[in-house]
Amino acid sequence: MNASSSLPPRCAGIGLRGEHHAALLALRPSLGFIEVHSENYFGRGGPPAHWLRRAREHYALSLHGVGLSLGSADPLQVKHLRRLRELTDELQPALVSEHLSWSGVDGIFANDLLPLPHTREALAHVVARVQQVQEALGRQLLLENLSSYLRFSDDEMPEWAFIAEVARRSGCALLLDVNNLYVSARNHGFDALDYLAALPAEAVAQYHLAGHTHRRFDDGTDILLDTHSHFVSDAVWALYAQVLQRFGARPTLIEWDAGLPPLPALVAEAHKAHAFMDETTEHRHACFA
Repeated sequence: MNASSSLPPRCAGIGLRGEHHAALLALRPSLGFIEVHSENYFGRGGPPAHWLRRAREHYALSLHGVGLSLGSADPLQVKHLRRLRELTDELQPALVSEHLSWSGVDGIFANDLLPLPHTREALAHVVARVQQVQEALGRQLLLENLSSYLRFSDDEMPEWAFIAEVARRSGCALLLDVNNLYVSARNHGFDALDYLAALPAEAVAQYHLAGHTHRRFDDGTDILLDTHSHFVSDAVWALYAQVLQRFGARPTLIEWDAGLPPLPALVAEAHKAHAFMDETTEHRHACFA
């Protein structure tokens, strides 16, 4: 199944947050789709569910999860998975995604998306978990690459080989977060183009774009933090153009979670992404004609 079959490839949307619920319905801006964090709507009533159902009447929807903890050694949470299935059955989203990460162990939950060691053992574990989730949902899952700030000493392969193999073995699709890729490449000193070259093009089904923060420590160390609190940087837009050259247009989402701007500013970023798709993919077609 093609994960993006119900969304046109050249469409751009925004992550919908509570602060923009009313403005979205009042202004009804031109957007290809909206995306929400699945867990925020696990409650069966109340204002969040009300606003989302109203928005769903006008916009295609993507559900983006943060709580499945796919890489954890703990069993998958049956209640979480059941509620996600109920939500997808009710809202019929175009895409359902999660992070290639873990968030808890021994019943203790960390409010973070933590990286996995890139080992053969972790690979087999994640593949089995993804297949279990896809079977429970009755649909293909998209997996997102993380931004990372450390590496494991027992890594047996680079991240790009790991995520590509997860997609091949599990049959899942990939949500390529371009900002996360840029942040990780800068933090670890690898070439983002090597990462792109390793991914199976047919598995890439969606893109994310977001802003990051630069931080310098007292010892002179520089690091980029994936904060979703700024406009997309020029460097990430440039990498996005490279991504489009490699894979072509895919539904693209603007993520913004902290220090939210007014809704029109967020929509303008989505329109910019759409313009990039039009310009870059036209050039790509000309190059390969």
